[in-house]
Amino acid sequence: MVALDGPSGTGKTTVARRLAERLGAGYLDTGAMYRVITLAVLRAGVDLADPEAVAASALDTVFTIGTSPQRPEIELAGEDVALEIRGPEVNFAVSPVSAVPAVRELLVTRQRALIEEVLTAVGGIVVEGRDIGTVVAPDAPLKVYLTASAEVRAARRSAQDNAAGRDTSHADALASVGRRDRLDSSRATSPLRPAEDAVHVDTSELTIDEVITALGELAGRRGLLTGRTAGAAEAAR
Repeated sequence: MVALDGPSGTGKTTVARRLAERLGAGYLDTGAMYRVITLAVLRAGVDLADPEAVAASALDTVFTIGTSPQRPEIELAGEDVALEIRGPEVNFAVSPVSAVPAVRELLVTRQRALIEEVLTAVGGIVVEGRDIGTVVAPDAPLKVYLTASAEVRAARRSAQDNAAGRDTSHADALASVGRRDRLDSSRATSPLRPAEDAVHVDTSELTIDEVITALGELAGRRGLLTGRTAGAAEAAR
């Protein structure tokens, strides 16, 4: 298992998916789980300032999430919401929803179950989020904390949004990144922080391929490339 944490805009999702493909492993985007809960809360018209109402809405939410790096689909009550959960409304609301302890407890339990299912079925998994190495899977044999400067992360977010048809300026993206960092790092439950034994990787000046190569080498040095994952990693070289 590889636990991949870090703030938004560090390339976590792209890196995690491509690393999982390279290793022949499963993939889990825990952030998407919080986003789909947030979308459900917004659709239900729940007051974000009412944690009990948010928690009740989360408990009633029916969703599925894929664990294949090639097709990590996310559905809310059978509806494909992969694009909608990346929109501005969810971006703004996901931090307060994620800060509700009952929501985190609910999703952490489900995340651990999914991890065990994939490890049993596939033999390996790359999990990305903000509290994987500290809360969800503190015993993961490889924990990585991706970082990048706020300017670089804002530029990436702006480019990503514009490519998806969402008109976002660099200034707006920078403000959004700063706000998300403050909220995620200051919440009382499972704040964003690196695990004590996490390997820090600054992606500011690195390409995606360089990051994946570095992480693949780390996995090899930790003895994680065995069986199917070793064969997949060698084939991907």
